[in-house]
Amino acid sequence: MPWYAWLLILLVLGSIVGGLLVLLRTAKPLPLDEEQLQRIRERKIEMEAQDAKDSRQR
Repeated sequence: MPWYAWLLILLVLGSIVGGLLVLLRTAKPLPLDEEQLQRIRERKIEMEAQDAKDSRQR
């Protein structure tokens, strides 16, 4: 492979790794109050029940 192909591959991989590192550093947990957390838990239970129902129908 020519040298410029290797250079291009390194640049692409560097961009991907750099982007992931930026995402990792800037990720912050969402400040949710107790009411929002309760709604999320209820929706999760509903979705799991729906998934179980759907898997039984197959």
